[in-house]
Amino acid sequence: MRRGERRGAGGPRPGSPVPAGKAALEEPPAAAPAGRRSTESEVYDDGTNTFFWRAHTLTVLFILTCVLGYVTLLEETPQDTAYNTKRGIVASILVFLCFGVTQAKDGPFSRPHPAYWRFWLCVSVVYELFLIFILFQTVQDGRQFLKYVDPRLGVPLPERDYGGNCLIYDADNETDPFHNVWDKLDGFVPAHFIGWYLKTLMIRDWWTCMIVSVMFEFLEYSLEHQLPNFSECWWDHWIMDVLLCNGLGIYCGMKTLKWLSLKTYKWQGLWNIPTYKGKMKRIAFQFTPYSWVRFEWKPASSLRRWLAVCGIILVFLLAELNTFYLKFVLWLPPEHSLVLLRLVFFVNVGGVAMREIYDFMDDPKPHKKLGQQAWLVAAITATELLIVVKYDPQTLTLSLPFYIAQCWTLGSVLVLTWTVWRFFLRDITLRYKETRRQKQQNSGDQGSTAHGDRHGDRHRSGRDSPPGPLEAEREEDQH
Repeated sequence: MRRGERRGAGGPRPGSPVPAGKAALEEPPAAAPAGRRSTESEVYDDGTNTFFWRAHTLTVLFILTCVLGYVTLLEETPQDTAYNTKRGIVASILVFLCFGVTQAKDGPFSRPHPAYWRFWLCVSVVYELFLIFILFQTVQDGRQFLKYVDPRLGVPLPERDYGGNCLIYDADNETDPFHNVWDKLDGFVPAHFIGWYLKTLMIRDWWTCMIVSVMFEFLEYSLEHQLPNFSECWWDHWIMDVLLCNGLGIYCGMKTLKWLSLKTYKWQGLWNIPTYKGKMKRIAFQFTPYSWVRFEWKPASSLRRWLAVCGIILVFLLAELNTFYLKFVLWLPPEHSLVLLRLVFFVNVGGVAMREIYDFMDDPKPHKKLGQQAWLVAAITATELLIVVKYDPQTLTLSLPFYIAQCWTLGSVLVLTWTVWRFFLRDITLRYKETRRQKQQNSGDQGSTAHGDRHGDRHRSGRDSPPGPLEAEREEDQH
């Protein structure tokens, strides 16, 4: 629902806000307006269009031209080729971002400002182009190219021991028997919690989040022979990760989703609110969604939605694995800022991509296309995987242990069997039972009709036949 669609040309509609300048809003209508989905919240907006919301294309163009003119005419160019190359690349990226923020197409989100989401869309394009560049380099050149980003990069990572002693209570350590547990309580614990809280806000479904969380732990078990940092203690996998960090993050995320789905979305211009408390509250709510759509994935409703949900889970798991494999093949330390920036990037683009995917699945129109941010996220995930495959094929081709391969084969067969039964054999069986029931019902109706006809014929023949002796005698007595 766009801003122009919520205000009619013929005066306020039933349930629309009162004119600007009044603090109160009318009560919402009883029925949802046409064109709004049942899972979508209704929005009441007074339509205030302040300086904050107006386009500033000419202003941005003027400032950009002035900056470039200053660099060209007043600043002396250094005689350092490497420095000029870096600065030229950064300036090119900034000019592209300025163009995208002012001219790119808006996405499904508008808070805190549409320009914010246009910025991350353009960052997605820049990141994808950077990945394509890395993909077309040799392995050595690609790793050494990162030295231009940070001179400390481009060196092999030191070997680290990730498994270690898995005893929860170490009786041999009299000073601190629980030292193994305390060693695991590092900065990654709140990172896990915050990450899964934000992922829950993206996916908006408890079952899907739990499936992704549990399946990633199985992937860590399965791939610890390839990456050493996947080797963790059993209680680190299932207690600290799945139950505490991931589970608590999912729980808090679901509580936030419930609050957002019940929240009333009534918006007024800041200067139309009479009290300072109301103005401060309006400023804080600027960083909450403009409206809310409750996701109903319904994976078992059709084969198309089932495959789409499976694809979403696959992309999520692949993006998670890419985080670890990219660090391994590009020699990035886990604490490096590039790793953190990539996570921040996916946090900002993931929510938009999930909303576009849901709209793509839920849109009944036959001619539709995948959203721009969802398209870029899928392309980025695939490109990252290709970089991992090219830069270290030896690690990826290490065969799975036999029992691991058996477990994944069994799981794949079970999923495939359920898919065939649910969307093919079950439908055929239900159609056969329905056809058989209809045939039985039709034959029963025909039988009852024939029986009724025979009964009616006998009744009519009894009335038309001549009266018997007793009836004739009664008629004579009456006369």
